Amino acid sequence: MARLPRLIIPNQPHHLIQRGNNRQPIFREEIDYQRFLAWLKEAARFYEVAIHAYVLMPNHLHLLATPSDNAGLALMMQKVGRFYVPWFNHKYERSGGLFEGRFRTSLIDTEHYFLACSRYIELNPVRAGLAAGPLDYPWSSYAHHAGVRADGIVTDHLLYWGLGNTPFQREAAYTELVMQGIPQEEVDFLTTSVLKNQPLGSDAFKAELERKTKRQILPAKRGRPFREPIPPLPQA
Repeated sequence: MARLPRLIIPNQPHHLIQRGNNRQPIFREEIDYQRFLAWLKEAARFYEVAIHAYVLMPNHLHLLATPSDNAGLALMMQKVGRFYVPWFNHKYERSGGLFEGRFRTSLIDTEHYFLACSRYIELNPVRAGLAAGPLDYPWSSYAHHAGVRADGIVTDHLLYWGLGNTPFQREAAYTELVMQGIPQEEVDFLTTSVLKNQPLGSDAFKAELERKTKRQILPAKRGRPFREPIPPLPQA
């Protein structure tokens, strides 16, 4: 069966995940993370993709990003891969693919899930047991949002700016949001959506996407379609 094209809507945030092939490490040393982020920053600017949040884990990565057109996300990831994969293979004397096929993505209902998705991404190292707190993990956007250090990769979203009138207010509000943690139900919802390439939002949000894109997004109703009974023919 042919693969359906990704659902990409320009100027809307998308949650993206890219895994290592067979769950193998895609980052082994500090320089690996640094090189990847440098190429990601360059590619995001070139293809006009705004990256709002990210985390690089040893064998996968998450991005929360808004593309300016339909092709920007894919082109950005392809460009990073063309630089990073040969560099990584040469460094570690390996060959072949590094990533597990195509990246997966989930269109985000901005109003209801943007901040939840950002928090989900930056808490990933804590859930995985790699850090006691999000600030203890250096390869994410959390330090930027918490006001600890500026990150040139990150483009702050309007919803982040709406958390306060000053940088200090925004940083404090966001830190409090993250420190509240994230319910497991929300974790499962966010994870399932991106792994299945499904939009993340309410049924009303998905219905509006169906109307705009002319694609089936809501689950099809089970059972055979209803048919009116055929009346008997009149007897002669």
